[in-house]
Amino acid sequence: MSCGSTGTSTVMNSQECNVSVNDVVLSIATANGTGSQSANLILTRSIFQMGVPVSAKNLFPSNIQGLPTWFSIRANRNGYTARRPDVDIMVCMNSRSVEEDLRGLNPGAVVLIRDDLMGHVARDDLKVIPAPFSSMVKEVCPLAKIRKLVMNMLYVGVLAYFLKLDLDEVNRAIDRQFSGKKSAADLNRSAMKAAWKWANENVDLQCPHRIERMDGTDDKILIEGNQAAALGAVWGGMTLMAWYPITPSSSLAEAAIDYLKTYRHDPKTGKATYAVVQAEDELAAFSMVVGGGWAGARSMTTTAGPGISLMAELAGLSYFAEIPTVIVDVQRMGPSTGLPTRTCQGDILKAYYLSHGDCRHICLIPGNARECFEMMAESFNLAERFQTLVFMLSDLDLGMNLWMSPRFDPVKKPIDRGKVLSASDLEKLDVFNRYEDIDGDGIPYRTLPGTPHPSAAYFTRGTGHSTAAMYSENPEDWKANMDRLNCKFETARKELPEPICLTHENPHIGIIAYGSSDPAVIEALDVLNQQYDITADYMRVRALPVHQHVYEFIRKHERVFLVEQNRDSQLHSIMSSEEPNLMTNVYAIL
Repeated sequence: MSCGSTGTSTVMNSQECNVSVNDVVLSIATANGTGSQSANLILTRSIFQMGVPVSAKNLFPSNIQGLPTWFSIRANRNGYTARRPDVDIMVCMNSRSVEEDLRGLNPGAVVLIRDDLMGHVARDDLKVIPAPFSSMVKEVCPLAKIRKLVMNMLYVGVLAYFLKLDLDEVNRAIDRQFSGKKSAADLNRSAMKAAWKWANENVDLQCPHRIERMDGTDDKILIEGNQAAALGAVWGGMTLMAWYPITPSSSLAEAAIDYLKTYRHDPKTGKATYAVVQAEDELAAFSMVVGGGWAGARSMTTTAGPGISLMAELAGLSYFAEIPTVIVDVQRMGPSTGLPTRTCQGDILKAYYLSHGDCRHICLIPGNARECFEMMAESFNLAERFQTLVFMLSDLDLGMNLWMSPRFDPVKKPIDRGKVLSASDLEKLDVFNRYEDIDGDGIPYRTLPGTPHPSAAYFTRGTGHSTAAMYSENPEDWKANMDRLNCKFETARKELPEPICLTHENPHIGIIAYGSSDPAVIEALDVLNQQYDITADYMRVRALPVHQHVYEFIRKHERVFLVEQNRDSQLHSIMSSEEPNLMTNVYAIL
């Protein structure tokens, strides 16, 4: 129901309604480039600081400015963080999307709308609050050129009043967002307070939703997955990062640069103990990473689907010449350049088999921000232990959105350089053959360039080679090499992060998922149980090659549903190639 007039002195009619506490979804529709991100983060942090579990999703266009963008905030007392499609409170600030925004709302939803957009409201089953933001911003912001930025803080003030947010927490969030910029903080604070005052004096509608203090965020942080991965790279001992900007991975590289500048300098000389190169393209970036890995540096690049397409040939070199490298693929929607600002799990097949010929790569698949941190740090150990390319497969949702996470534990695991021979090691050996499997695990020994021993040198071969790294087209040499690489891959299968499993005594079905699908699956398990009396076991895959526990999980269930964010059942395809007979009772949810 639309209440009141569209004037600046709107008085809402009182409505009696049941109030939902700490369970609300807000969607804020603005235009890209209007500076709404700061206001949205302040709202998110205010709720979080009140102890209420919260998640934030930014749905933005790939152009620089002008197109509609939406920011979704979900507060949920049970800790559910998946995106929920039903919106409880809609904030309409963009004329280009307002009709679409209103069309998708359920009856009874609350709409906070710029009063000059009221002509677009054609429904009478919504609770509409027209707010005079255009006139209000002129009173609080004398500089016309920044009013469109400050206007966003007006809806923060109205929502703070409407949801009963603690203003001390809102002010804390403002200070954090504009840290070191007192004038900006003061201006935005005054705008927020003016809007809160307006709502207090003019809005007489009981909100069906309220935020109250609780203790659901104790010892938790809010962090983006890309920030977490960047921190993990620093903890993991990364010494070379070469990259080329591409959405949605650029913020990972930018965060890593900030962390490196802060923490990675020689304490005596003050010089940087790392190198960062922004290359001319993705091909050049990964060329530098492969060269760095060969030279003994812990090397990485961060990119997205189009980038790893350009890296395919070098991925094969890293695999076959056995050079440790790391690629972070923050997946986005494809094919081609696709939808650069939408999330997807569409690179699973490509990353696993990237290059040509018989080639498979280790892939780590984090499901939350803490795993982005931990797996990023561990990826360097795995790359050096197995002397190969390691993928860390994140995605836009996980990488570029704020996630509530337990605080990260420091990485205490020692740096593992793998089978590296020193000069003293070589002194004890009769002969060193670079590609010889001495231990039966498929992993040969290597030396680092510059090792001061005459036996340390070898040829790095991306062509067919013997165990001594000599060029060879001999069929026996080729077969031995490919069999050994497969043995190494099977050794890795046992040492990668194991899947996480939730089981029950008498489950009706099994569910398998991976990556950022996890929050939705966790919530779905409760819905299935509480609303449909269906008990489901759940296994989350965290690495490729798939651990044998995953296949054991399938054997124990009559029906298993595999959840993937892609069209082509990519993980299902990989598993079917390994266990075709077992996968007949596994059904895709795409």
